[in-house]
Amino acid sequence: MILHRTSCPILLLALALAGAMAGCSDKTGNPAPPRIETPAELPTQSSTLVVPVSTSLALLEQRLNARVPTQLWQIDKQEPRCVPEKRVKVFGRKLKVTPALGCRIVGTVTRGRMHLGGSGDTLTISLPITAAISAENVGGIIKKETATGAAIVRATAKLSIDRNWSPVAKVRIAYDWTDPPGIDFLGQRIRFAGKADDKLKGVIAGLERDLPLELAKLRAREQLGDVWRQGFTSIQLNRERPPAWMRITPLKLGFGGYRIGGGRIVMQLAAEALTETFVGDRPADPKPTPLPPPARETGPRGLRFYIPVLADFAQLEPVVHRTLGKLAAKGITLTGIGPVDAEFGKVTIYATEGGRLAVGVETKVKARNGLIGASHGEIWLSAVPYNEVNSQVVRVRDLRIAGRTDSKAVNLLFSLFDDPTVQERIRAALTHDFAKDYEKVLVAARKATSGRREGGFVLSADITSVENGPIKVTGQGLFLPVRALGTANIVYTPVRR
Repeated sequence: MILHRTSCPILLLALALAGAMAGCSDKTGNPAPPRIETPAELPTQSSTLVVPVSTSLALLEQRLNARVPTQLWQIDKQEPRCVPEKRVKVFGRKLKVTPALGCRIVGTVTRGRMHLGGSGDTLTISLPITAAISAENVGGIIKKETATGAAIVRATAKLSIDRNWSPVAKVRIAYDWTDPPGIDFLGQRIRFAGKADDKLKGVIAGLERDLPLELAKLRAREQLGDVWRQGFTSIQLNRERPPAWMRITPLKLGFGGYRIGGGRIVMQLAAEALTETFVGDRPADPKPTPLPPPARETGPRGLRFYIPVLADFAQLEPVVHRTLGKLAAKGITLTGIGPVDAEFGKVTIYATEGGRLAVGVETKVKARNGLIGASHGEIWLSAVPYNEVNSQVVRVRDLRIAGRTDSKAVNLLFSLFDDPTVQERIRAALTHDFAKDYEKVLVAARKATSGRREGGFVLSADITSVENGPIKVTGQGLFLPVRALGTANIVYTPVRR
């Protein structure tokens, strides 16, 4: 009787515990993996943009005409041999018939309107000149004889810059006398072209001096300073999902020579810059640096930057929830347990350590045979997202329960999420196709970089190719880095003051 009395309470306690396990829900689960809040970060790219800074050739022509005097030079010179002596051969000997005649040469040479033109890297200068020259007191016989002549002076100029961005010109002359000035006297032609030719050297020296000065007045260096300073900016690539910005930080400016065409003279420049992409709020503009000397070399031509395509976790959570709900409606049979009734509640997805996704599912499951009590809790899984090269379809692999406990009460939950069918449905639900988001972001980026005005310059870019890299798990969501390549020009229009 003593033994019976002692064992009865123990038996009753065991039966009570069994009844409790069969009739109550155990609200437990495995620990949630640590949440990682790492923001989306993109590599910095180096871009080289073409920067044509141009001005009107007509304006330069106008300034040059205003600077160069109309009267180029004057001549006033005594010439001992205006007409050389004349000899005839008599009996094998040359006899002087007339002596050499001296004279005084006076006159002026004036210019007409200068015209500028050219092509490629050569500037051409066309300068019509007229000479009115007199030979006075020719040998004491002729008091004065006047002659006129005309020439077209053609000069070519090679333009460059120095270390301070100041223009430099090297001028070469080529001209023809269309009507060489001279007079006929005593069967001789007195030519004055040679006298005028000597003075043309001074005209060329003047052009080499004046042309850079007039180019400088066109504010090329000031324009470059404006372009350089305004280049330190940020351009919005996408307004939402996600908001993204491209920050430009100029590094150096290379000089590619002058180009003449279409009535304009263009300074060809190549600006090398860092192009960084930021997700979220507009980043602070980089601090401008002083205009550097012209660089001898710049990086490879082209615009390079990243465009972020982001799927936030809120997009994936309802997909997983719907998929599990459909599976529960069809019925789930677990190996070694049999049919079970499952209810799936809130789904939580975030980034965790090791580039993995953490997936938490609130679940209630009960075996229909009644041998195992109902379990109610939150089970956490983790998976590695991946995509093929240049594919916008993201899948997951290595889906597994994030961590187990020693609690036997949650074994039914573990069994449910260990089931291959359940795991396959979760994997399928976590598959995400970025194609639509990808296209939307590309359209937005093309629009943002086409005809973008910033102060006095307009950025005009053409995205020629795109490629996407491997998916990244960030605190903001699944992040697909898309690398854009293209060409870009910055066309400068001075702001009127």
